[in-house]
Amino acid sequence: MCGIVGYTGPREAYPVIIKGLKRLEYRGYDSSGVALQNGGLNVYKKKGKVAELEESVVGKNLHAHVGIGHTRWATHGEPNDRNAHPHQSASGKLAMIHNGIIENYAQLKGELVKKGYTFKSDTDTEVLLNFIEEIKINNDCSLEEAIRIALKRVVGAYVILLLDEDNPDTIIAARKGSPLVIGVGKGEHFLGSDASPMLEYTKEVVYVNDYELAIIKPDELILKNLGNEKLTPYVQKLDIELAAIEKGGYDHFMLKEIFEQPQTIYDCLRGRLDAVAGTITMSGVQQYAEQIMQANRIIMVACGTSWHSGLVAEYIFEELCRINVEVEYASEFRYRNPVINKGDIIIAISQSGETADTLVAIETAKEKGAIILGVVNVVGSSIARISHAGAYTHAGPEIGVASTKAFTGQLAVLTMIALKVGYMKGTINEARYRQLLNELNEVPEKVAWVLNHHEHIKKIAEKYKDARDFLYLGRGYNFAVALEGALKLKEISYIHAEGYPAAEMKHGPIALVDENLPVVFIATRDAYHEKIVSNMQEIKARKGQVISVITEGDEHSASLSQDVMVIPEADEIVAPLLSVVPLQLLAYYIGVAKGLDVDKPRNLAKSVTVE
Repeated sequence: MCGIVGYTGPREAYPVIIKGLKRLEYRGYDSSGVALQNGGLNVYKKKGKVAELEESVVGKNLHAHVGIGHTRWATHGEPNDRNAHPHQSASGKLAMIHNGIIENYAQLKGELVKKGYTFKSDTDTEVLLNFIEEIKINNDCSLEEAIRIALKRVVGAYVILLLDEDNPDTIIAARKGSPLVIGVGKGEHFLGSDASPMLEYTKEVVYVNDYELAIIKPDELILKNLGNEKLTPYVQKLDIELAAIEKGGYDHFMLKEIFEQPQTIYDCLRGRLDAVAGTITMSGVQQYAEQIMQANRIIMVACGTSWHSGLVAEYIFEELCRINVEVEYASEFRYRNPVINKGDIIIAISQSGETADTLVAIETAKEKGAIILGVVNVVGSSIARISHAGAYTHAGPEIGVASTKAFTGQLAVLTMIALKVGYMKGTINEARYRQLLNELNEVPEKVAWVLNHHEHIKKIAEKYKDARDFLYLGRGYNFAVALEGALKLKEISYIHAEGYPAAEMKHGPIALVDENLPVVFIATRDAYHEKIVSNMQEIKARKGQVISVITEGDEHSASLSQDVMVIPEADEIVAPLLSVVPLQLLAYYIGVAKGLDVDKPRNLAKSVTVE
């Protein structure tokens, strides 16, 4: 969850690190800090966002060619100056930053307290750092060896970066469960939780794997496993452009990413879907097509917004492929001792490809003989590497904490997989297959049409920004869209919102309805349309404020609504790719109208790499 940055080379380290921290601030922003090697270790850290750290170090000695930096999402210890990273060891000779969580820190801390150690923070990170130093001193060994010994005792997830006052040009890093990328330049190296801090300096990167240790100097990168065996770093070329992680004239990354969806969905389809030829080309799926067709069930494992895309896909796969689908929260699935049979298909859905619960869930399923397909956005991510096959969403970097374009990218990929498998299996006929290919092919243009009406949605947001609660209702394919709309509003505006199947409204939630409650219906024309219109009438009869997402030309639904957001006509299978967009805009504009930081909502982080 936290963001980490490091640099060693001929450049001034501080500007590289501070710029990198700003790019990683979506991973956590309750405090930040840097440690610089300049004739000794200088550590500066501050509660709040990176900009507050910048202000606090004006006039300090920032000249250095080696340094590490951290932006924090708090796990152990409240957000304040003393719990901010980097932490220094008891001797002051070591400094460390950490992304992850050390589960057995209390046991380690107890051992150190008995040996006379005292602690300046409440963090598990300071415990691990002093544990490493204690091993180094007691065993009279190198820092590298002390780290290796310590990590064999550690339970939990981590990426750690360490500076040693006695080795001033070196950064030592280790990883288990949290992401680490090393950028390779000419006589210099960059480190980050993802590639964004190094994009303008190098396109060559090494993705560090679990249980690996990296010793990084300006002109040398040594990679080892915890058994002290040297490994050959695998250098990959990045295909991300710097412009992809800049705001590009938009007020917020979230708005930019919402407006990028016509292009990102097109990029997802491009090279795969050929509506004229009637083909879908997905090599990762083709490789396991026979096993998918013969599977008794598909289990989709995800968290948050990705779980919602799985819920939509459940309906699509069962309709088109006639395969039983279960959609599981990864955080529950990993602990439930689920029944997994050899040959089951597990589809892991994750924007970052680093979601801790999803990773553990698919590792367990893989051990039991399941086939793992990954649907992820970040190339080279952990889930992509552990999966047997899968497909990237090609949505590009998503910086806004609330996921938008990743959701539509996931839906586009999952719809293509279902179409391909259903057609190969013979559970959809040629005419229906080609119709849906054309429908999917038209989605980017139709999303652009929805976005052209954003000013109308902005006015609706102004009208309802002071509401205390919202209810979102949908049926069928749009039920999960209701859940996603409610989640977006909660994340961005801090307004309590609930999503429900519209038919379940009478089983409890209708008790909440009064003249002050806005009720958002996803009421596009589909097989359930008449039913959801009846639900709208029930809310209207109880004086609820009806806001609806409707299909263009639906005058009857419009007459039952105080406010409407319109999408173009579309088949019910692809309609969620359109109906979610007005809800993204509604949440965004309500958050902005309330004066909130929509890119960095309180308490949230983009990539959930701890439980």
